[in-house]
Amino acid sequence: MEIKVLGTGCANCKRTITLIDEVAKAKGVTIQLEKVEDIHAIMGYGVLSTPGVVINGKVVHAGGIPSRDKIEQWLAS
Repeated sequence: MEIKVLGTGCANCKRTITLIDEVAKAKGVTIQLEKVEDIHAIMGYGVLSTPGVVINGKVVHAGGIPSRDKIEQWLAS
């Protein structure tokens, strides 16, 4: 599972990366986690509010830190 966190390096973006990594490890799910900081690349996904989360090429979240429950749902699919 390829997960990209879109954001310019703000605290919410960093927390989102940490949270996704923690949940994946707790669930035993192998992921490829990538941070995308280039504003043009972020806008290419149509995300105007960060952090954004892209899973396997599909935007699943934008704006604010996703809940642990939401992340668990993403990793279960």
